[in-house]
Amino acid sequence: MRLGFIGLGKMGKPMTRNLLRAGYEVTIHNRSRAVVEELSGEGARPATSPREVAEAADLVITCLPTPATVEEVYLGEDGLIPAAREGQILVDCSTVGPALSRQLYAAAQERGAGFLDAPVSGGPAGAESATLTIMVGGDKDVLDRAMPVLQALGTNIHHVGPSGSGTVVKLVNQLLVGINMAAVAEAVVFGVKAGADPQALLDVLQSSFGSSRMLTRGLPLIMERQFEGGTPINLILKDLGLIHEVGSALDVRLMLGAVAQEAFKEGRALGLGDEDMVALVKPLERLAGVEVRRTQ
Repeated sequence: MRLGFIGLGKMGKPMTRNLLRAGYEVTIHNRSRAVVEELSGEGARPATSPREVAEAADLVITCLPTPATVEEVYLGEDGLIPAAREGQILVDCSTVGPALSRQLYAAAQERGAGFLDAPVSGGPAGAESATLTIMVGGDKDVLDRAMPVLQALGTNIHHVGPSGSGTVVKLVNQLLVGINMAAVAEAVVFGVKAGADPQALLDVLQSSFGSSRMLTRGLPLIMERQFEGGTPINLILKDLGLIHEVGSALDVRLMLGAVAQEAFKEGRALGLGDEDMVALVKPLERLAGVEVRRTQ
């Protein structure tokens, strides 16, 4: 099966590398030419447009930063949908709203192609180690055909329902990520200001009901003052904004999500937008007059 990949950022680049390592022929496209040249040197085939990728591949994966970019790549004049053909599979790993996923599914169906909304969780580290969780919405028979390719990218692949379902599950995940990260930042600053050692907090909390993935990942990074890499504040803010748009349309109150969104906006206003989301701790540290740092 010939593959295509569009969107070679922090997630797409290592995902493409894993497909190349698995022995697939991969045609790639990205706005930044530097990463295209880099991956071309590793065996990928460059293309000048999404249409060219579609024409060269049996299955195309996209991993793009915004819904607007997804819409352009799929529905634009030189996009994937106008070039899609009978039996082809299009897989979108981006975080978008369910309405857009369903729109792309319907457009692909009109061309005789299959479409899966298949957002991923696990961050750049999961992309590099091919251990991503992939939540898939769409037709089961299309997923069955795409499964060998997805297994080269992740270890937890779930069919969660019809078109748009994968996107919904990803938004739920991102809502929990944002709320939990804000809670961790607030809690550890509170603890350190009150006299607790941060390592003691980690040792106790990771085996208590207060534990979470955000705590066990985030607190060690905060203590080591490692704020580069991982999912940046700007990206979490994009997701939280999208979640609130969907929630508003559904008349669902997202009170804690709104608080988390404001906390991340504060971080962005302080110039932390490109830093890992654990940098959310910095404005709280500044206000409290403490720094959460390893003491031994």
